[in-house]
Amino acid sequence: MKRTEELEEAGYRSPTWAVLRALQQINSATRIEGEAAMSTLHFFQSAGRGDLLFWGKKEGPTEVIWESLSEQEKESWLEESSTMHDWVVWCKSKKGAGEIRSFELSGKEMFSNYDETKSKEEKNKKNGSNKKAHRGQSVRYRSWWKQGNFKMAVSEDHDSCWVHKDLIVTTKQYLCNNQALLKAVKRWVGEGGKATSTGAPDADILLEAIEELRKRTVGSATFLVKVKAHRGESANEEADIQADKAISGKDFPTK
Repeated sequence: MKRTEELEEAGYRSPTWAVLRALQQINSATRIEGEAAMSTLHFFQSAGRGDLLFWGKKEGPTEVIWESLSEQEKESWLEESSTMHDWVVWCKSKKGAGEIRSFELSGKEMFSNYDETKSKEEKNKKNGSNKKAHRGQSVRYRSWWKQGNFKMAVSEDHDSCWVHKDLIVTTKQYLCNNQALLKAVKRWVGEGGKATSTGAPDADILLEAIEELRKRTVGSATFLVKVKAHRGESANEEADIQADKAISGKDFPTK
């Protein structure tokens, strides 16, 4: 408890279970390194950080929550991982050129949500506006574990996902210019027991799409991307072309 309080006091926020689950699917992780026993999940066969083992054995494909580790725990994992190729690290995104973290030397960045959103917010601030660029809800509120508050919050940080350079990961981007559809799909992320297709528009199509996404849960990652629905936008034009081909029933390549 004290460790978690100290981390939260310093600004750290625990990733949601949906994020942990998504990261696990990249390398079929059976072990999680970092966080606290109360914030990890039963679908990991092993959990702990540093010399502290919550349960299970320190073996198997590993998911590492970097910012939740102390400096000593980071060094311990880096030493252990020197012969491992099946790890996934979730950490803060770096802004520009900075100190190289040791895992980067043998890894590759698979995903980062540090993009122009930060620069837009900084520009707005200079102009006297507190307007925030849109961000997903990927962390838990402070003291959620005291209050039993399982609602998601917007992260104030930008995050990255790193994997070992030899880990084979297939990625797929789903481009969509329909905000309503993306909202419908979002309900199924970390679905738990509340997800339902009742009342969803085009429920039959939605369920087929979700079933296809579920097949991509081992050694793969799928990113849902909202594109501007404006004529002349290349991503929007491509989305329309692929949609027309799908409606026609003709085979078409998946990009």
